[in-house]
Amino acid sequence: MKVQLMAHTQLSDKFRSELGLHNLRATDGQAVALTAIRTCYSPGKPSEIVANEGARYFGKAASDGEGGTDADRLIRHIMRSKHLSTVEHLTFTFTVEGVSRALLAQLTRHRVGFSFSVQSQRYVRMGSGDKSGGFDYVTPATITDEKVAPSNDFGPAYVERTATEYFEDAMHDAQHAYDRLRRAGVPPEDARAVLPQAAACSLVMTANLRALLDFYGKRRKGRGAQAEITDLAEELRKEVVAVEPWTDQFFEEA
Repeated sequence: MKVQLMAHTQLSDKFRSELGLHNLRATDGQAVALTAIRTCYSPGKPSEIVANEGARYFGKAASDGEGGTDADRLIRHIMRSKHLSTVEHLTFTFTVEGVSRALLAQLTRHRVGFSFSVQSQRYVRMGSGDKSGGFDYVTPATITDEKVAPSNDFGPAYVERTATEYFEDAMHDAQHAYDRLRRAGVPPEDARAVLPQAAACSLVMTANLRALLDFYGKRRKGRGAQAEITDLAEELRKEVVAVEPWTDQFFEEA
């Protein structure tokens, strides 16, 4: 799995030049969040809020004793009071590579606040002789070289084999079935029916901060999610926190 932040909310050059943020301890995301929050409660115009109130919020220590600036305090208050529409204005676009179709099925259940563009098995041909070189696959961590107990169901010629061997054989057989169907003239959109849930895919995903926090709260470690999507949740968190460090506490509280 490879996850990389491709783009995220940033102030326009024109808006930035009017704010004087160079003297304030604030990220672009914090400036957007403060503007959205204070627009709801201030008589001031949205275009003027950070310019007029930035020094107050970004230039003073938080009064709640939890650290950061007073903007951090305000954002904490808003988040904990569940006025979460104010952080929907912060969006993040990721490239996600090498995840299974099983994960994709789980991921796309998160619809509100998410957008997906996924590598197509209909138009990307997965044959051994195609440009793709055949389909890649993701092996679950629980499939290991530990021995599989023998069973009489397989007859006297049965040879004990590992879970890894069984899994890899299944992937090999699926590739052969796909290749044979394609050689028989079956179009890719129908031949793909034999590809497994382990087949790897790539996607571009955009989500707003509220949606990401909700996703993380449901898919983080310890919440009963499958390991692969738990790993994805952690990677997304790392990428967001790297550019907007103030969000870390909200992922922790999710």
